Amino acid sequence: MDIDSNSHVPIYEQIVDSVRAGIAAGIYRPGEMLPSLRTMALELVVNPNTVQRAYEVLEREGIVYSRRGIGLFVTKQGVASSRAKSKSALLANLSGNIASARSAGLTDESIRATFEKILNRAAQHTRSKS
Repeated sequence: MDIDSNSHVPIYEQIVDSVRAGIAAGIYRPGEMLPSLRTMALELVVNPNTVQRAYEVLEREGIVYSRRGIGLFVTKQGVASSRAKSKSALLANLSGNIASARSAGLTDESIRATFEKILNRAAQHTRSKS
């Protein structure tokens, strides 16, 4: 999990997004406990209050639930919700990149060709890891 202290996005929101992405990717599974507040703060080198704020957002959204004295756990609904939000963010990002490419003068055909190359490289990379 990477935090960009120079980003315009508040650190607690970056943590929320990273945890959501981890849940969507299967790093955190339903019923699995998230790292403790202190562990996460030490790992990310941030104030524990920042992690607390992020965890509160995740709990309010129903992505995690708290077991008093034990920790935070991923909900089943949290997986579906995280995947939906990750997909939505990805599509918005792709749309923005396509708009930027068009603004830079690229044709739809060259955008498609570039996208195909990127997909093929990613597929080869995935196969080489298997």
